[in-house]
Amino acid sequence: MSIDQQAVTVIGLGSMGSALAAALLDRGHLVTVWNRTPDKARDLVERGARLAATPEEAVAASPLTLTCVFDEAVLRKLLTPIAGALAGRVVVNVTSGSAEQARELDAWLRSHGAEHLDGGIMTTPPGVGDPSMMFLYSGSSAAFDACRSTLQVLGDAVYLGADPGLASLYDTALLGLMWSTLTGWLHGSALVGADGVAAAAFTPVAVRWLTAVAGFMTTYAGQVDAGRYPGDDATVDVQIATVRHLVHAAQARGVDTELPELLESFMRRAAAAGHGSDSYAAVIEALRTSDTAQV
Repeated sequence: MSIDQQAVTVIGLGSMGSALAAALLDRGHLVTVWNRTPDKARDLVERGARLAATPEEAVAASPLTLTCVFDEAVLRKLLTPIAGALAGRVVVNVTSGSAEQARELDAWLRSHGAEHLDGGIMTTPPGVGDPSMMFLYSGSSAAFDACRSTLQVLGDAVYLGADPGLASLYDTALLGLMWSTLTGWLHGSALVGADGVAAAAFTPVAVRWLTAVAGFMTTYAGQVDAGRYPGDDATVDVQIATVRHLVHAAQARGVDTELPELLESFMRRAAAAGHGSDSYAAVIEALRTSDTAQV
């Protein structure tokens, strides 16, 4: 597949869609835009974008269309009436959704002759255009190869594989990691803050510690894949004893204990299933089931 990578259409001009279009304009691409509310395109048009009157006109203007709208329902409502215009086009959808929705969209687009990539944007709008920011893609490898140089304008284009659901699944999993990490840091800041330590003083030490934690993740990944968890660093039983110190420290300072108690509950479920002498990676066995009983 070969496409003219200078011409790109962006459908959806919220904060993220506008940032995508602006980054493409900054790199000299011929950008066509469409939004349900045309006024949102004013600044982009002043910078050189072309405003299409309809979604069909927008898609027809470029071999590559980026879609970034509110949700999958809005996207399908937009695309269904113009299905005939999609043949031979590449649609890169960065609308937030589930892996299941991405797979359904992929099948629908392919049935109408379009190539499809699903995307996950791992940054906020101000980060668009920064080559250090990850943009995750999955789906048609031919489409990714054809569009790679254009997609690199937006950020580091990371291709995850042919399964169109992978980008959304990674996106969701990574957001979970972010929220868990940030909440753990906020809990730690509340804990030390109760003794008069500023978050600004605690944070450099926390960031350094997270670098070490990343090393544990790399080590444990092989154990998770193998299903074997040699307890040659610190066992689940040892971690249970340690997490109790966190619970007690929070209680003594009037800090909420729900987070450390939740962590302890997963550790105890893993231990009850026979993983007490295994590494902390064995806690995944408690996380793999939604059953609140012991695994």
